[in-house]
Amino acid sequence: MSQANNEIRYLNPPTVEVKKKKYCRFKKAGIKYVDYKDAEFLKRFLNEQGKILPRRLTGTSLKFQKKVSQAVKRARHLALLPYVTDLLK
Repeated sequence: MSQANNEIRYLNPPTVEVKKKKYCRFKKAGIKYVDYKDAEFLKRFLNEQGKILPRRLTGTSLKFQKKVSQAVKRARHLALLPYVTDLLK
């Protein structure tokens, strides 16, 4: 009896999360220049507080992450994007 209680039974098989391969959307789309004047595009790389998302979340390559961060900083300087906010999206 005690041996039967130690067995764990699942109604559904336990789900194993499969990680999607991260890719650089700039290399995939062939984008060479990140435009700082396109605020709607740059908002994809910001979280709700207006912080720049890291590479490990977006999958952006180092080369384009630097270009994105520079474009976001320029857009903030020209008041196209806020420095700090609540619920940006």
